[in-house]
Amino acid sequence: MQKAFKEWTVVVDALARGEQILILRKGGIREGKAGFQILADRFWLFPTQFHQQREAVIETAQQRFDEIHMRSNTEETIAIQFMAELVESHEIEDWGRVARLNGQQIWREDVIRERFEWGQKKAISAMIVRVFRLEHPFSVAMTGKYGGCRSWINLEMSLPTDGLTPVLTKAEFENRLAQFREVVAWHQRRSF
Repeated sequence: MQKAFKEWTVVVDALARGEQILILRKGGIREGKAGFQILADRFWLFPTQFHQQREAVIETAQQRFDEIHMRSNTEETIAIQFMAELVESHEIEDWGRVARLNGQQIWREDVIRERFEWGQKKAISAMIVRVFRLEHPFSVAMTGKYGGCRSWINLEMSLPTDGLTPVLTKAEFENRLAQFREVVAWHQRRSF
């Protein structure tokens, strides 16, 4: 599998710890007028510090941000260890529903509001993913083709998916999914 999704390192950390099952996205500058689009239903999480901002996440995540930043403050190589499987996707156009996602993800509410309001369409995309861990990460050299403001990239090589284990049990994941569905309402589901 070569498809990878770029996300802030601190968000990948929250997904990897099972603290959230939700990825929120408005769209990268390079994604054009169409905005964010889902290009795969299984993909590697590509942790990046590009545009990552400590003050954009809640206080507990800021502590994790500091710990991560102390361990690695360069991006010469990227450790790929987590694969995500898309379970559901939603485009949420009601700010009230988005605001009720507090506690299900690590961004501060004002940061999400800014992204929700950005552009012509007032909305934000939400991907519900089940995350799986490789026992040993793959080290990928950071090249220019992985840079920039875009969500999706293709890795130069296909990484094997053997030996993946879920970060949350099926019951834990289903519980988190039910909490998310209560907020967004099932009728907004968009099939992939």
